[in-house]
Amino acid sequence: MTRRKFLGSTALAGLTGLFAMSRLTGADAGTTEKFEVTKTDAEWKAQLSPEAYDVLRHEGTERPFTSPLNDEHRHGTFDCAGCDLPLFSSETKFDSGTGWPSFYKPLGNAVATRNDMSFFMTRTEVHCRRCGGHLGHVFNDGPPPTGLRYCMNGAALKFSPT
Repeated sequence: MTRRKFLGSTALAGLTGLFAMSRLTGADAGTTEKFEVTKTDAEWKAQLSPEAYDVLRHEGTERPFTSPLNDEHRHGTFDCAGCDLPLFSSETKFDSGTGWPSFYKPLGNAVATRNDMSFFMTRTEVHCRRCGGHLGHVFNDGPPPTGLRYCMNGAALKFSPT
């Protein structure tokens, strides 16, 4: 093995380790929250689509502009795909241009937040307060009246028209 190959493989291994550590120190690391709706991993996997399972149970992120809910403009509520809890009203939905359904305010007692320090940055992760399913993140660049942008994964939501 040449010195160049050795240094390159060592650097790659180090970066891989740092990436893994950044995910391990993310939102779920060490949380002891209890939720009203609890299921085994196998039960969640059987209930949810593969994409919803990845997002809700493993904090995945869908690709931008892929969710049909991004273009949903009817009146109704956007509910948790895991436990059916109404989370957001269509009245608070807006087009953020990010490619994910965005809202400036959740419904009362619908979501909870925690610090997410994955990927070497600090963000505020949003999850369903009833089942703990990961929904997305909230940012301080939204419209009035709250100035917040709840950037949600469409795979974590389902729409209920009224």
